[in-house]
Amino acid sequence: MEHISFEVTDLEAALVNDILDRLEAESTNSFDRESLGMDLTACHANGNPMDFDGLLHASGFDFLHDVWGIQRHMDRSTGKLLNFFLPRYSRPESANAA
Repeated sequence: MEHISFEVTDLEAALVNDILDRLEAESTNSFDRESLGMDLTACHANGNPMDFDGLLHASGFDFLHDVWGIQRHMDRSTGKLLNFFLPRYSRPESANAA
C-alpha cells in the first residue's frame, strides 16, 4: 500500500489555512474544513505541487475552480488527482523539477 504524504512546509500549511479561511468567507457551500485541508495538502505533496500563494489571491472563479476541483477529483487512497484534472494554480513544470 502506497503511503500518502501530507508533508508541507510551515508556510505552505499556513497558506492552506488562509485558503480555507477565504473559502469560508466567500462560499455559500458548506464543507468539512479538515477534509478539504487534507485534500489540498495531499494534492501538493503527492505529485501536483501548488502555488498556494497564487491560489489564495486568485480571482473568485479561478479560486473556486481549483479548490472544489481538487476536492472533487482527489483520490483519497493515493493523494493524486483523477480524471486529468489540472488546477490552474499548479506550479509550472520547471518549478516542479526544482
